[in-house]
Amino acid sequence: MATPAPAAKRATELRKQLDHHNHLYYVEAAPVLSDRDFDKLLKELQDLEKNHPELMTPDSPTQRVGGAPIPGFVKVKHRAPMMSIDNSYDADDVRKFADDVRKAAGKGEPGYTVELKIDGVSISLVYENGLLATAVTRGNGETGDDVTHNVRTIGGVPLRLNTSSPPALLEVRGEIYMTLAELVRINTEQTKKGEAAYANTRNFTAGTLKLLDPKECAKRKMNIFAYGIGATDGIEFKTQEDILAKLKEFGFPVNPHHKSCATVDDVLAVCDEWEQKRHDLPYETDGMVIKVNDLALRTKMGATAKVPRWAKAYKYSAEQGITKLESVEFSLGKLGELTPVANLAPVLLANTTVRRASMHNASWVDKMDVRVGDTVVVEKKGEIIPQIVSVVKEARTGKEQPLAWPTKCPVCGGVVEKEETPNSYGYNCMNVGLCPGQLSKRIESYAKRDRMDIDGLGREVSIQLVESGLVKTVGDLFKLTKKQLLALEKFADTKAQKLLDGISASKDRGLARLLPALSIYSIGESMAELLAEVFLDVDLLIAAKQEELAKVKGIGPKRAKELYDYLHGEIGEKTITDLKAAGVKMTHEQRVVPTAAAGGSPFLGKTIVVTGTLENYDRKAIETRIKDLGAKSSGSVSKKTDYVVAGDLSSKKGKSSKLDDARKLGITILSEAEFEALANGG
Repeated sequence: MATPAPAAKRATELRKQLDHHNHLYYVEAAPVLSDRDFDKLLKELQDLEKNHPELMTPDSPTQRVGGAPIPGFVKVKHRAPMMSIDNSYDADDVRKFADDVRKAAGKGEPGYTVELKIDGVSISLVYENGLLATAVTRGNGETGDDVTHNVRTIGGVPLRLNTSSPPALLEVRGEIYMTLAELVRINTEQTKKGEAAYANTRNFTAGTLKLLDPKECAKRKMNIFAYGIGATDGIEFKTQEDILAKLKEFGFPVNPHHKSCATVDDVLAVCDEWEQKRHDLPYETDGMVIKVNDLALRTKMGATAKVPRWAKAYKYSAEQGITKLESVEFSLGKLGELTPVANLAPVLLANTTVRRASMHNASWVDKMDVRVGDTVVVEKKGEIIPQIVSVVKEARTGKEQPLAWPTKCPVCGGVVEKEETPNSYGYNCMNVGLCPGQLSKRIESYAKRDRMDIDGLGREVSIQLVESGLVKTVGDLFKLTKKQLLALEKFADTKAQKLLDGISASKDRGLARLLPALSIYSIGESMAELLAEVFLDVDLLIAAKQEELAKVKGIGPKRAKELYDYLHGEIGEKTITDLKAAGVKMTHEQRVVPTAAAGGSPFLGKTIVVTGTLENYDRKAIETRIKDLGAKSSGSVSKKTDYVVAGDLSSKKGKSSKLDDARKLGITILSEAEFEALANGG
């Protein structure tokens, strides 16, 4: 049956009206229609399309409501890599960036654009012949998750480009974000339901995009600012200004606060201007993005493995707040150390409410002269970890009280004593063998991924096992039965079996991972590796004299004594005996280092520094790989460094000083793929 002409005409009119009002709301920020009236028009179009399905089009405003849930996410390879941007926190670094740009340009000031760095989720939108085809998250920069089903519900994302002659392909890059007001609205609903509030807009936006049901996503109002392009076919641009203008013409929301600057001084003036103004915005931003305006110059400057050389992110310093230190409580560490934790009057920092902050140890407390009742300045280090950075002593009234360190352990009631080291001092619970608080922390530490890697044995389970009396020593882990676990609260069959399987699998980790897992004071992963390479077997380690241990490179007399005392003390002896009885591997396979004579590794004898996140290695694995190649893994760049392997730097909150130092010293920088190619003889 043919569609009645009036229905087809009305559907076309409604789509035009709804697209127009969407544009006014999301792009122009100048709505003229109430939400209620908009919903009426949308409902009319929905009814028309329901009665006449042939009227429905892929770009219809009704498609924003959300379709059926999807079973899972599909990985999609980006047509062009979505690179992160190198961070800077000071003007000198920006000036250095500008010097590099001028050198590449070869003449004068090349010109820049400065844009707000929106605190959201990066997205790639691919349009084929003007229609939205896919929306993919940044992921690792090479591949991301297909979230098209959710992005279609975002009103600011055009389902069809606003042009009569669209390019064959246009990949638009942007940042999906949520306003602070929308987060407040959602958190108000959460509170009414008795559920926890969401911490910040960025994390909530990322979580929303990963929902499987687009109808749920549609309930949370998100928006987008488009800022760049990726792959294209059938369209060309000359400058960043051209890109932003064309994106707005196509119907994308483009942040209105971008500015063109002729010189680096102009750039820094804009950055300074927004350091305070940004707090008045209805959305979160944590800095500015500085880009070379000329696209031809960008091409000439190129990029490293992960970051373009033609852009720099100027990040603002960590946000600070002033509040009251209301009280102090003490947490217990795995070696009995007591750490004071400040309870603060709530203060909002980086859009999260901070109520607690670590106070490190007695040495730090005395140096800061911090007292209960003090007015303190709190900062979120890297916008994540709260810390007290100073005391406003001018605000003291005389009622402030110095910290009273406990004389008894807050967990077991054991004796607490002051212990001093050459550079610091603190208070420790001396009930080392019997304190359940220490034991649960040691069990948790034993199970960590880079140690014995026991899946399912985190903090809560460690505490539960100790408090239940099932685990009194590390060795007791290997005596657990499923029946015992099922008798514990929140332990179903699957969880119990997962824990038992994880404990069983941990038996084969070897001596180098066992030693740091035993919580021996000052013996961490690197020291354990050195000891394991020299002694190869725990029995040989036990038989060694203190002087022999101290001769191992990097160990020294103090560490040697700590290790010797543990291995020959009551707790250490019993732990080793129990673990042996359980079948835990306590030997080490000596590393076979390739030799030049055997035509071995090109990295033989070289020093390698790794920075950023690698795709195929965690930190422990890449260090092992480097050592297997006969090279040395170092944590800092110096004149002795031969290579720097650069991974993804998007998660780094500070600037990449390792890369900067490498460039200054002329050290070869390798991507992960280049490193592997060389390692494999490519």
